Amino acid sequence: MTARPHYLPEGLPIPVAEPDGLSAPHWAGLRRNELSIQCCEKCSTWQWGPEWICHACHSFDVAWKPVRPEGRIYSWTRVWHPTHDALTNHGPYIVVVVELPHAGNVRVIGNLVGDVHQPVAIGTPVTGVFEHHNDADPAHSLLQWKVSGAAD
Repeated sequence: MTARPHYLPEGLPIPVAEPDGLSAPHWAGLRRNELSIQCCEKCSTWQWGPEWICHACHSFDVAWKPVRPEGRIYSWTRVWHPTHDALTNHGPYIVVVVELPHAGNVRVIGNLVGDVHQPVAIGTPVTGVFEHHNDADPAHSLLQWKVSGAAD
């Protein structure tokens, strides 16, 4: 979970919280090397993506809680075709859906860092890698993933 070169090229849209601020605690947590996921204070249901109410009991008492950035690959794809102009001549790259056992098995999406041709298997344990873009305007951080135990 240390600093590393940026996984994708510069020029992609910068992730920011919605105008209503709903996801702001998530993005602020990443700046602190912390993965935060919503959890209902009433029924203890974890949820992602962020919502103003609990998906399970419809309570408005949802809170952001830090969770270990560890999970397992639930699904994945190797992307070969650019989906944005900044990705022209940059590829392939691997996108993973990671299931978080410490957050009720909610699933989040990110990139799998390392060799772009590495074999990928469903169920592989992965660890979060915080990628900070301090020189961007606004500064922001992303959560990437690496196979657990793989060298940085």
